[in-house]
Amino acid sequence: MRVLVLGAGGIGGYFGARLHDAGGDVSFMVRPARAENLKANGLRVSSPLGDTRLTPQLITAGANPGAGFDVVILSCKAYDLDSASDAIAPVLNSGSVVLPLLNGMAHLATLDARFGRERVLGGVAHISVALGPDGAIAHLNKFQRLIFGSRSPKASPWLAPLEALLAASPVDFAVSQDIEQDMWEKFVFLATLAAANCTMRANVGEILATCAGEDFITGLLGECEQIAAASGHPASPEKLAVYRSQLADRGSTVAASMLRDVERGGPTEADHVLGDLVARGAALGIEVPLLKLAYSHLQAYELVRRRGH
Repeated sequence: MRVLVLGAGGIGGYFGARLHDAGGDVSFMVRPARAENLKANGLRVSSPLGDTRLTPQLITAGANPGAGFDVVILSCKAYDLDSASDAIAPVLNSGSVVLPLLNGMAHLATLDARFGRERVLGGVAHISVALGPDGAIAHLNKFQRLIFGSRSPKASPWLAPLEALLAASPVDFAVSQDIEQDMWEKFVFLATLAAANCTMRANVGEILATCAGEDFITGLLGECEQIAAASGHPASPEKLAVYRSQLADRGSTVAASMLRDVERGGPTEADHVLGDLVARGAALGIEVPLLKLAYSHLQAYELVRRRGH
């Protein structure tokens, strides 16, 4: 099984390195600047679960190595999805599958239209990682979980080899029988977290220390729950209990990566995450005033950011 990881940032670099160390035939498709860094310094991961450093097999984005990859893992940001799809199209063969690890749900329709639903798996990455200015990847805590599965009645033949490879790695993983449900459940939590963090420009504990912070977070979670349920994917009571506990932890320093994007003045996935939920809410006739506020805040941020470039 040949695996291609598009991107060697935090998520793609981390899981790709773990697959490589488990004995996988793994290549990385990256932009030229990232390729130069990796050639000079290697792919470096620091983690409480064990550090690793490897000399990765690289393909520069825009090059055409020809078809031959069996599993293509997409770890790009949502705003790069179109260019990422163009980049991986030449490396796919008739039996290849695409495993996207993007946030939200909107990317599935785009990938299905391009490659066919039967070739697009579902995936959820639960991990907190950061790409340092020197190109090294820092795993910020011990938690790391990868969930993936087929979205079509006929399971992909590449699921079993991928499962076997992950079993030889330190990655906590699961092959899901209902991957879209798993994706929706993460969507509910992530959207709540990102909306709260980015609107308040603070982590969970700091938001909860304000006069209306708890009501704001609770209200966002309720709106996201409503949309998921009306879309046929209600979050389980067990998951909601966990989410409420995490979002009510006054000592929490947790913040979504979208906040780090805002703090560095970069683009965000606001359209793909919050904008998609606002649109789904409108289509379902569900009022989502807090999500609209959070999304408007990020739209204004983007307008100001672009004006400054």
